Amino acid sequence: MTAAPPVIEIANLHKAYGALEVLKGVSITAPKGHVISLIGSSGSGKSTLLRCCNLLEDSQQGDIRFKGEPVLWKGQGHNRRPADPAQVLRIRTNLSMVFQQFNLWAHMTILQNVMEAPLTVLRRDRAEVEQAARAYLDKVGIGDKCDVYPAQLSGGQQQRAAIARGLCMEPEALLFDEPTSALDPELEQEVVKVIKDLAAEGRTMIIVTHDMKLAHDVSDHVVFLHQGLIEEQGPPETLFGAPKSERLRGFLSATHAA
Repeated sequence: MTAAPPVIEIANLHKAYGALEVLKGVSITAPKGHVISLIGSSGSGKSTLLRCCNLLEDSQQGDIRFKGEPVLWKGQGHNRRPADPAQVLRIRTNLSMVFQQFNLWAHMTILQNVMEAPLTVLRRDRAEVEQAARAYLDKVGIGDKCDVYPAQLSGGQQQRAAIARGLCMEPEALLFDEPTSALDPELEQEVVKVIKDLAAEGRTMIIVTHDMKLAHDVSDHVVFLHQGLIEEQGPPETLFGAPKSERLRGFLSATHAA
């Protein structure tokens, strides 16, 4: 039996903003059911790489494949764009992004926030979506908050609502961009628990994080980015237990001291 292709495969990706080269030829693979963590100092290209995965950013060079299907491009260099809007929509709806700042709609209740995308983008049945949304809110521990508005929730609760919203799209993979960095330490733990539970279920995830303990505990594979290149990568036990590169050792000692 042939193994299923990785959910996300990125090869030799280059991304620049004008003259500033942010990614200089990065390749990562996220097989089904695996958790990949991207670590590195601010400005190393982690969040840009995640946004390129989801086609929120256009890259200038390199290949992106979703479940073996290559993204189609037109144009070259800074003029390169995805060629097929229908393909972009299909890929995006299968890769739910959870942002650092929650991005919940303030004028909608939590339940409405979670239901909105499956109703408007996927055009699914309302009763079915509501049942799923309530179940996902229960799953992340805020099932009792369906009828309140985002402003009435703590930051940790808002981030858990954002995760439920991502799950309600029934995605092939979840992409987390610093999901805990806007939270106080005690609220951070609420969100870490949810992410650990999702990892234990075997969900495919790519996580950009500053939380080395989270990366160590949930990842199958950790990628350390430095100035737009992969400096070192491997299983968490190796990367955190016996880092080979001087830069990674310096980064880990600095985060440990912080």
